[in-house]
Amino acid sequence: MTKARLLRLSVVLISIFMILLIIVYWDNVGTAHFYLHTSFSRPHSPGVTAGEDWEALPDVDEFLAKLLSSSLKQNSSTPQKTEQLLVQGSSKPVASNLEENVRGYDWSTHNDRNSLDQEQVQIERQRTLKEFCANSSFTFPTKERSFDDIPNYELNHLIVDDRHGIIYCYVPKVACTNWKRVMIVLSESLLDQGIPYRNPLDIPREHVHNTSTHLTFNKFWRRYGKFSRHLMKIKLKKYTKFLFVRDPFVRLISAFRSKFELENEEFYRRFAIPMLKLYSNHTNLPTSVSEAFGAGLKVSFSDFIQYLLDPRTEKMAPFNEHWRQVYRLCHPCQIDYDFIGKLETLDEDAAYLLQLLKVDRLLRFPPSYRNRTASSWEDNWFAKIPLAWRQQLYKLYEADFVLFGYPKPENLLKD
Repeated sequence: MTKARLLRLSVVLISIFMILLIIVYWDNVGTAHFYLHTSFSRPHSPGVTAGEDWEALPDVDEFLAKLLSSSLKQNSSTPQKTEQLLVQGSSKPVASNLEENVRGYDWSTHNDRNSLDQEQVQIERQRTLKEFCANSSFTFPTKERSFDDIPNYELNHLIVDDRHGIIYCYVPKVACTNWKRVMIVLSESLLDQGIPYRNPLDIPREHVHNTSTHLTFNKFWRRYGKFSRHLMKIKLKKYTKFLFVRDPFVRLISAFRSKFELENEEFYRRFAIPMLKLYSNHTNLPTSVSEAFGAGLKVSFSDFIQYLLDPRTEKMAPFNEHWRQVYRLCHPCQIDYDFIGKLETLDEDAAYLLQLLKVDRLLRFPPSYRNRTASSWEDNWFAKIPLAWRQQLYKLYEADFVLFGYPKPENLLKD
């Protein structure tokens, strides 16, 4: 009888030990720094207390949470290298990409801007989002599904920093390059000659967008198997989650400018050639973008809009991330974001967010691009686009307008 009890106890202890190993062991991304930052002071919506973060957790989630929290106690006494004062680094970046060379950076100061009541701004943005997510009369694809219904491959835009308890959903054409740089510095996921980067602008652009650089939710499955969703839910409840958005039509203009007005070999072959054939009736197109530009063969903004509205586009493959809707990238009705930033108020929002995250002494957010696509350009860009197309385009991106509080562009949608 005693032997049987010892055997059962051994099985239980071995099982717990194996679960702990699965959770704690990381395959080369954040392995040395894995812990839950339970002392992290995160912003909460009005009326929500920190204790409510753990309510209604399934038994397995609660068990894993306790294991992870207990592992934190062992790590909390170890001083972290990131808890250092801000390192200035180089004063200006060395642009390694054509797009950054063309646009440059705005290094001017913005001290003359009126300070915003950032807390009230966040309350209003979150209220708008929650109201329309709960409004049954406002519908859009995927709105009603649960977090568990989201396929893993659709979670590839959620970047996790376990060192500071942060989750960032990146949206292309919304300062995502620089926010990814910030996440790399915070997570210490990329080294330069054996030393983690300290200045975001020192990180080359080609490394910033390398998928192996970031720990994203879609990587959890192959690392944790059946525990992946449980870990995602725990992190979503404990960590501070943020995203940055932009006027949807202006974001489209920006995507068109950077991917089709500049020589981009990948986008020329994947997208420009089919567009030129389908909508401009070109045949025997050059195989390289430099030859095409030399011959004056460029995708027009009208071609691009036709491509977005063409039903065949989505049947072939989902929208590219640079023009995919934000609600499809970040799932704002399934994930309760703590901070919603906007490109239109990037400088103020970024500074406030870094303060909330308690990392403003570690780094500064990189400066804005000086010739950022402006909202005032919409009228000119859409002037030659037929009214019916503009109306269809609005319906395609309506959820992004409504959820994030962007006014309906009535001047573009009426004669």
